[in-house]
Amino acid sequence: MPTKQSPMTDSQQAAQSHKMYKKTRLNNGLTVATHQMPERASVSLGIWLRVGARYEKEDISGISHFLEHLLFKGTEKRSCEELKQSIEGIGGSLNGFTAQELTCYLARVPGKYLASALDVLGDMVLNANLAPQDIKTERKVILEEIRMYKDLPGDFVMEQLMKLLWPGQPLGRNISGEIKTIRGISREQLLAYKQGFYQPANIVVVACGDLKHRQVLEECKRCFYSSGKTQRNKFVPAGQRQTGPRLNFRVKDIKQTHLALGLYGLPRNDPARFILGLLHIILGANMSSRLFREVREERGLAYEIGTSLKFLQDTGAFIVHAGIDNRRVAEALEVILQVLGKIKKTPVEKEELMRAKEYYIGQLMLALEDTSEHMFWLGENFASLNKFLYPEEVIRRVKEIGPGDLKRMANKILQNHSLNLALIGPLKDKDKLRIKERLSF
Repeated sequence: MPTKQSPMTDSQQAAQSHKMYKKTRLNNGLTVATHQMPERASVSLGIWLRVGARYEKEDISGISHFLEHLLFKGTEKRSCEELKQSIEGIGGSLNGFTAQELTCYLARVPGKYLASALDVLGDMVLNANLAPQDIKTERKVILEEIRMYKDLPGDFVMEQLMKLLWPGQPLGRNISGEIKTIRGISREQLLAYKQGFYQPANIVVVACGDLKHRQVLEECKRCFYSSGKTQRNKFVPAGQRQTGPRLNFRVKDIKQTHLALGLYGLPRNDPARFILGLLHIILGANMSSRLFREVREERGLAYEIGTSLKFLQDTGAFIVHAGIDNRRVAEALEVILQVLGKIKKTPVEKEELMRAKEYYIGQLMLALEDTSEHMFWLGENFASLNKFLYPEEVIRRVKEIGPGDLKRMANKILQNHSLNLALIGPLKDKDKLRIKERLSF
């Protein structure tokens, strides 16, 4: 009779999982990171560049995002339509985005077309035309994009919050730039910016799916042929000295007042970020959260209410966002601050903590089943930290967190002198005065 195999221990499972992650640094400085996901139909690819809005000088604010748009307009051997058709014509999708520290060009295709997709992405990143007519057209597109977001109060209030958190710094500027800077950026500046930042040492190629690391590596050697080892991009460290609350009121005749409350968080590499992640879940990440229950379900003060986290290389932010009844803004703010203040004073009950842990771990595992989500996970962490963050390590750390850890984190993050509040709505002077009076935990 065949012998029954014993189940693997947690350490054995982790070791087996880690074998699926591989990385190689090429001679020109480019890094290739892959995760093998057997039996998946798709392959997700990302070309991650260590460049974004915080690398920009003020007079060219928005140039990273402008350049990202232009890379989709055509190369020396493919027109704009041919770029799109090269991916969509094989059943895939093509996209890109610019953030504060990273820019990414990504594709998801059926696994058999991995080489074709890498060839298209490599062509875009290395051989973009940046034709004068394309620059002229895309400039108009981006100007309309900026105007669109300024007309969306939920987005505009977040933009104002970033300015409060990091005043006078690249992190406080709009990723898309401003109308004045976008109008002023020249083709010569775009070419120089690309030449300076789109270098092999600043590129991480990430691939997730049913693939072999060696296959991806060989394709990268072919597609990203640039030679000459370069240095990684550098940025000015964030300054976040604050001695008292900061406020930004924007009066606008709209049907709902939008609120964004922000405090300094943690850098991406801080080991305590998993504690902050649990705090975020308990306070505002889902419908079971304290803010959702108190602000929406118990008092009907808002439809949309929640929290979010921003992790950057040397700083971060904890954010509360809400759309509030115009007549009850001060009341809503008071409830929000009471909820935040309570978690500083009273330890979280074990049952609530256990639910939060299960949510954290469950959402992570569900997301990482998908090749695209796994590519984002791997790319964000590897491009920022230059190392893998294994899911098993995250789960282990989350399981170790206790009520005391949460209370200490709450008291570290939620401090009166670090409060930043942005509001947009039909605010009256008496509303502003009441809000200023209540701005403390």
